[in-house]
This record gives sequence, structure tokens and C-alpha cells, in this order.
Amino acid sequence: MNTEEQPVLTTPPDAATKRRMRRVRQADTAAELAIRRILFARGLRYRKDHKPVSGLRTKADLAFLGPRVAVYIDGCFWHGCPEHATWPKNNEAFWRHKIEANIARDRRIDVALEGEGWSVVRVWEHESPESAADRIERVVRGRDKGS
Repeated sequence: MNTEEQPVLTTPPDAATKRRMRRVRQADTAAELAIRRILFARGLRYRKDHKPVSGLRTKADLAFLGPRVAVYIDGCFWHGCPEHATWPKNNEAFWRHKIEANIARDRRIDVALEGEGWSVVRVWEHESPESAADRIERVVRGRDKGS
């Protein structure tokens, strides 16, 4: 393989950045907790951090098993929010590759789950918990009636 065909290697984050990244919550984020509280108060029951389809490497933040609705509450930075995402200046190639790969993976997961009969709801962390819960509830109750 000549140098032109080799992928551009990016430098992984330095030790301080890695420590900061490890401290970022992956579950039970403030947005997740707020949305869960509202949905629970409305009588909706769900599983948290649930793998909707065996063999698929993903865990939904919330899964409504009966109506088959998977909810992902995505962080603006990590998932490339069109409103709030920023491209870091340090180690730019690494971060661009990482975030773009996250976005592509999210799309593949959506397609795979929908192919298995699941409805996917994606919520941005910056969304109002009330409006996110409204949207999730509409999908869940709509699929309950359609079953």
C-alpha cells in the first residue's frame, strides 16, 4: 500500500483530555433523568440502557418494549448537533473523524432498528425535557394503539 492510499492517522487525545472524557456521564445524564421523571409521572414504563435487538451493538437510553420504541438522548458535542456542536481546534482531525463516525453509527443503528420493527426517537440534550417527553409519549402511545 503506498502512502497515498493510507488513511490519515490522527493523534489520540492527550492524557488530560482522556481523563476529562472518562468523567463525562454515559448514562443518567441530567437530560436523561429529567425526561425519565416526566415520562414516569405520565404513567409510561420503560427499560433504561436496554439492548433492543440482540446482536446489534447498541443500548437505547430508554426502551419501551411493548410498542418497540427506542429512545436515544444524544449529547450535542458527541453526536454533532447541527445547532450546538463545535469542531475542536486542538487535534482537529481526530475529533472530526470521531464525531463524524458517531453520526454515521447513529444512522446505521436507526436503520437497523427500524428494519427490526422498532421506532427510533432521537432527542438532543439541549431540548426541553417537557417537549422531548411530549414527542416520546406521542410515538409510544401511537404505537400502542397501532399494535
